[in-house]
Amino acid sequence: MSIALGIIYLITTVTFIVGLKMLGHPATAKKGNLISGTGMVLAIIATLFLQEKDIVTDGITQTVPLFQTVSTLVYSLIVAAILLGSIIGWFMAMKVKMTKMPELVSLFNGFGGGSALLIGLVEFSKNVGVDDINKASSSIVTTILSAIIIGSITFTGSIVAWAKLNGSMKDLRLPNYNLINNLLFLALVAFGAYIVMMNTDSLVLIYILLIASLIYGYLFVAPIGGADMPVVISLLNSLTGIAAAITGILYGNMVMLVGGILVGSAGLILTFAMCKAMNRSLGSVVFGAFGGGGDAATAAVGKSGGNIKKTSASDAAVMMNYSTNVVIVPGYGLAVAQAQHVIHELDELLTKKGVNVKYAIHPVAGRMPGHMNVLLAEANVSYDKLIEMDDINPQFPNTDVVLVVGANDVVNPAAHNDPSSPIYGMPILDVENAKHIIVNKRSMNPGYAGIENELFFNQKTSMLFGDAKSALTELVSELKNM
Repeated sequence: MSIALGIIYLITTVTFIVGLKMLGHPATAKKGNLISGTGMVLAIIATLFLQEKDIVTDGITQTVPLFQTVSTLVYSLIVAAILLGSIIGWFMAMKVKMTKMPELVSLFNGFGGGSALLIGLVEFSKNVGVDDINKASSSIVTTILSAIIIGSITFTGSIVAWAKLNGSMKDLRLPNYNLINNLLFLALVAFGAYIVMMNTDSLVLIYILLIASLIYGYLFVAPIGGADMPVVISLLNSLTGIAAAITGILYGNMVMLVGGILVGSAGLILTFAMCKAMNRSLGSVVFGAFGGGGDAATAAVGKSGGNIKKTSASDAAVMMNYSTNVVIVPGYGLAVAQAQHVIHELDELLTKKGVNVKYAIHPVAGRMPGHMNVLLAEANVSYDKLIEMDDINPQFPNTDVVLVVGANDVVNPAAHNDPSSPIYGMPILDVENAKHIIVNKRSMNPGYAGIENELFFNQKTSMLFGDAKSALTELVSELKNM
């Protein structure tokens, strides 16, 4: 590696670390993303034009730039692929709706896994079973097979997650699916170990391993319910990082290695954070998923026989107009209705009237970690008003009105009150402690966990039915006339 390339790789590594640190807060996340992206562009350019290769001519070893040893056509195809991928990625990112952001993340995870498995296949053809003298070491073969297995699992697992998120695929539970998955995983490990010990160049065996890994990736995610999708997305993201780190080892590329380690470790930390927020172990998510659905036509009578109380935009406006403290709880329904700008208008209107407005953010609200933060940031909601669950919960007893918009499972008191509930023990927003509660929903359908919400039958709760954007627009109109 040349000195110039090493320096650029070092700078790139620093940009990754700094960017990742800045992603930890909404106010700096955008800048951190740009810094990391800039570092990646530098690394790509440096790899294309500063990478060197040793060439032996008449017994003399010379170090020359790599691009001088590669045909112009090959480099042209590489540059064309980079430009084409960049354009496609830019259009996808610009056109995606906030409700579809989790699906886009799943697709990107899948692309990363697919890249790793393709690299593994190419490197196997180049390095394994050449001849007795030049045979690759067991460590190299192990690394290549790891790239193929992890890349394949990530690829199909991410595609399944994408399909489940957009509603085109339902949960699939085979009889004894845990046993089937575990046996298949052990078979993958055993088969991979066999290939390493044989040090064979048989592509047939490799393609059998590839197909089995793809099948396992499908079976790994297919049974997992919708309520656990935020955890699955984080876990798949971690696996993508691990796959990238493995390809970095294959190419001796420090930037790929460090970048993969950062993504893998950050994804794993986030996975455990999501599990903690749901009071679930990672094992229970992978091997005992819930949230597969529920009766979409749940009656308007709770388990205790309570009745719901409806309200109108006019009555809700009066209640909020004469409040001192109002807390807004955003959920996936807000994203579906694209009502983030209207709720910001409501926030500004109440603030002008002297009402103290805050937003309560649950770690797993929406369909992926940070979904609500990104959604509200798009509407220019002040970051200071976004309060995390642990900080906002003690404030609910002094809150005059809580407005729940499209959130469901994250405000369900069953997490505290019903030991038989699948979400029992899950940390939630304690909105039932507020003086008055207004819940905006389109219907009484259950949330992503597929269970009834006890909050709807609370005596302090009033249901404001309707599409979030329409209901909030009417609420804003009523407030303007007061």
